[in-house]
Amino acid sequence: MLARGVRQMRFDAGRSLAEAETMWLLGLASLSVAALLGGMIFHSWWPLISYVIPLVLAMNVLSIGRLLVLDVVIAVCLVVSSAVSQLTPLRIAAIGVLAWTALFAMWQAARRIRLGMARTRGESMLVDLRDRLASQSQLPALPRCWHAEAVMHSAGGASFAGDFIVAAKTVGGERLEVAVVDVSGMGLNAGTRALQLSGAFGGLLGSLPPCRFLGAANEYLLRQEWSEGFATTAHVAVDLSSGAYEVRTAGHPPALHFHAGSGRWAAYWTDGPVLGLVTDAEYTVHHGTMSSGDALLLYTDGLVETPQRDITFGIDKLLGEAEKLVTEGFEGGADRLVKSVDAKTDDRALFLLHRR
Repeated sequence: MLARGVRQMRFDAGRSLAEAETMWLLGLASLSVAALLGGMIFHSWWPLISYVIPLVLAMNVLSIGRLLVLDVVIAVCLVVSSAVSQLTPLRIAAIGVLAWTALFAMWQAARRIRLGMARTRGESMLVDLRDRLASQSQLPALPRCWHAEAVMHSAGGASFAGDFIVAAKTVGGERLEVAVVDVSGMGLNAGTRALQLSGAFGGLLGSLPPCRFLGAANEYLLRQEWSEGFATTAHVAVDLSSGAYEVRTAGHPPALHFHAGSGRWAAYWTDGPVLGLVTDAEYTVHHGTMSSGDALLLYTDGLVETPQRDITFGIDKLLGEAEKLVTEGFEGGADRLVKSVDAKTDDRALFLLHRR
C-alpha cells in the first residue's frame, strides 16, 4: 500500500508538471503569434527581435520536446513575417540572433534536465542547500556564563563556502562540542561537499567520545573516494561546568586560548594529518581549562595564510587583532576578527567561545 501511494504521488506530480509546461507552451506560442501580428500591423517599426522574449522565457520553464515545438511555431511566424515584409540586411541579422538564442535555449534546457532541476526550481534548490548549510552551523543555547559566536564568509562573496562549523551540546547538555572544518577548494565547488560533510560531522558529534571524532571523520572521508576529498578540521570538547576542554586538529591551524589571569593569548599546536588521506591516522590532544574571563578561538587557514604570507605571520596578525577584543569586548568579536583580515580570496570561518 505504501509503495502504491508513493507511485501515485509521483504520477500526480509528473502529471501536474506536464500540465504546467503545456500551459507555458500555449502562453509562449500565443506570445509569438502576437509578435507576428504586431509585425504585420506595424511592420515599419515593429522589431523582429521581439521573438527573443518567448525564447528566453522558454529556456527556464520548458522541456526540450516542448521547446522544439515552440521553436517550430516561431520559425513559422518568421517565414510568414518574411513573406509579407521586405528581407533587409537588418532583418537577416535579427533572424541570425534569434537562431543563436534558440540554440542557447536548447543547450540551457538540456543542461537543466541533466542536473535534474525542474523548471525554475534549480535556483531555489541552490538557495535551499545554502540555507541548510547555514542552519547546521547554528550554535546551541549555552548557560549564561558562556558566550559563543560562529562566523563564516565565502571567497568573493559567493553564497556557498567550503568552510563550515558544526556544534552540539552532548552528555545531557553538560559538554559543548564544536568542529571547524575547511573542505578542499572554495566557493561553490566546495559548497556541495561541505553540505554533505556538515551533516555527517554533525551526526558524529556526541555519538562518539571526543578522542574518536577525528578518526571517525577521517574514515568517512576515505570511504567517499573523492578526487579532492580532503579536509582540515579542529575539534574541541568543553565541559560547561568546569571549563576543562580538549582540542585536536587534523592539518588545521592551532587553537588560540586567551588566559585572563595573565592577559595573554597562547597558540596550542596539535599534530594530526588532514582528513581523507591517511588510514588509521592518530591525532594528538591538548588539554586545557577555561577560567572566568578566558576565551578560545578556532578558525580556518583563510584567516591566517595567503600565498604571499607564511601561516605563522598570519597567526601573529590574528593575535594582534584578537588583543583588541580584550579591551573592546568579546560580544560581536568573531565578525570583527573575520572582517579585519585581508585574506579575502579564500573561504573563512571562525568560532569564538568566551567564559564570562
